[in-house]
Amino acid sequence: MAFDLDITYDTRTDKGGRAVNEDCLDVTIMPDCQGFILCDGLGGHGSGDVASQFVVEKVREALEDSHTLEESIQYAQEGLLLKQEAENARASMKTTIAALVIQGNEARFAHVGDSRIYYFERSKHVLHSQDHSVPQMLVKKGDIREKDIRHHEDRDRLLRVMGTEWEGPKYEVVDHITVTGRTSFLLCSDGFWELVDEKQMCRTLKRSKTPGEWLQHMEQIVLKNGKEREMDNYSAIAVFVRGH
Repeated sequence: MAFDLDITYDTRTDKGGRAVNEDCLDVTIMPDCQGFILCDGLGGHGSGDVASQFVVEKVREALEDSHTLEESIQYAQEGLLLKQEAENARASMKTTIAALVIQGNEARFAHVGDSRIYYFERSKHVLHSQDHSVPQMLVKKGDIREKDIRHHEDRDRLLRVMGTEWEGPKYEVVDHITVTGRTSFLLCSDGFWELVDEKQMCRTLKRSKTPGEWLQHMEQIVLKNGKEREMDNYSAIAVFVRGH
């Protein structure tokens, strides 16, 4: 039953090897649901940090005003386009988004771009969001394997982002997830998931009693694997749904 479930979470965000952290995240606790939001501003465009912070704030604002996940993302998208126009920043103010809402015993999540949401049940990886990127498209076509995405030469080529004109909704939604007393979620930017794979996520989840402990174990792997390279900003939100 929904009232027998406790939701706990923890967060991490770090600029990695970059001068500026263009990632932004937030958690909003409402009377009947909880929302988790993570954005990764597009690096090299100059206003990625502004875009990510703006979208996080607008999505949170809409969720707290009882809007649906889809409405909240659309609201943030429209606001971002207006902000671009006002600040003459159409080419530079763009971001990805990953957002999760848990209400009662049901969860829904949505994303645009390559920030991911992972869903685990009993410490086993059930599914994760599919990137809006060139390598993900190549996976769908059968040209490369899923595990090849992490090191593909076109990893940074995104097909959908917040802050470009949309002819229709560009967010992708996964819903009807029934949470149990052993459900876990991980929202993370590409600077995080590129350096820790699904097997390592499950292995560390299995031996973690809290979301903070899980993030700590994964961050150690991220830092170890990123040691010999210029690390991107990395951010993550870990969410545990547990029974009493």
